[in-house]
Amino acid sequence: MGMKLVLSAYACEPGKGSEPGVGWNWALALARRGYNVHVITRSNNRSSIESVLNARPLTIQFSYYDLPSWARKWKQLPGALYFYYLFWQVGAYRLAARLHSKENFDCVHHVTFASYRQPSFMGNLGIPFIFGPVGGGETMPAQFRKGIPIASRVAEAFRDLANVLVAWDPLMRFTFSRAHLIACTSPETLARIPGRFHEKCIVQPAIGIDISEVASTASTPSQQAQFLFIGRLLYWKGLHLILRALPTVLRSIPNVKLKVIGAGADRRWLTAIAGRAGIAESVEWVSERRHDEMWQEYRGSLAFVFPSLHDSGGMVVLEALAAGIPVICLNLGGPGLIVTSSCGVVIEARESSEESVVAALASAMILLATDANRRAQLSANTTERVREMTWDLAAESLFSHFPKLSTSSRKSNKV
Repeated sequence: MGMKLVLSAYACEPGKGSEPGVGWNWALALARRGYNVHVITRSNNRSSIESVLNARPLTIQFSYYDLPSWARKWKQLPGALYFYYLFWQVGAYRLAARLHSKENFDCVHHVTFASYRQPSFMGNLGIPFIFGPVGGGETMPAQFRKGIPIASRVAEAFRDLANVLVAWDPLMRFTFSRAHLIACTSPETLARIPGRFHEKCIVQPAIGIDISEVASTASTPSQQAQFLFIGRLLYWKGLHLILRALPTVLRSIPNVKLKVIGAGADRRWLTAIAGRAGIAESVEWVSERRHDEMWQEYRGSLAFVFPSLHDSGGMVVLEALAAGIPVICLNLGGPGLIVTSSCGVVIEARESSEESVVAALASAMILLATDANRRAQLSANTTERVREMTWDLAAESLFSHFPKLSTSSRKSNKV
């Protein structure tokens, strides 16, 4: 009989990207490894999960928990989601304890939310506890803050403060001390974990790709020179840098287009940038596409441009590579770890000014639009790179540490 594992996945939903996709795909990957997986997730994920189970039974058990309906309403208030999530974690732990008394699990694994700033109480079950992979310790370099709205600069300052306070947060100290293994999505997040816990930390991406989603051939973009951005329209995703680079690209390639798929609070600010730059007619804005429709969007584009300024993961980056198109990104956070010079263009940003990064983005876009051989070479290498980052390999890598978990020193379980 395989190891019995309880998975804490606040976000867990099939057919979705981002956090819901992380929770769902970790469950599938661990089950494929032969583990007996029992997932604890939110009640509002139940209908989509059970629709999949009805069509394709899985060897995974699911238990659902949520707070009362009145509490689900106040989580919509500004800042209330943190407290809602905190109380959900308390209830999820109590459910896990009841299940453990019957099932006698061998290990508990927290996968979502994948944030190192938000606690889990699963370490109290008295069995090996894996926290993560979690991220969020990445920071926007200071030189990029002058180019964003004042409200966004304030938001970044509060985020910086939250990162600093993690070291003194008693709930996070409790979580770190109870964990037998802490998986961090990037070196930046690892650096934020208090030093006394580093001996049980590893760097491990939270995301992966299903091998069935990997293209068998390089992409064949449409005749129109189109670049693609997919993501929430938020200042830290870096779309404004692409918009500021596009006028230079248009001077070399007048017919180039940028397709933007996403919605978000900064849509008006971003469209204003495009208007002031005189490039409004060269940008196509699409609010949403179904997740299963994205493949053709990737395949029809010259490259995926994703200059995020502090992204822990970057699922869209993996999806773009899986579709066979090169990626242009910055050497920050998750995308900077995923993309290599063999399958894309990684732009130095930590020590560079915003102006030089904008110029580098323009140069990279011009290169991939005008040098067919270079683009074909990068596109041909995407498959090899993305095959190194499947969900199954992520699960194998993380759980290769399991023998160490069962012998971890109990002295680390003191706050």
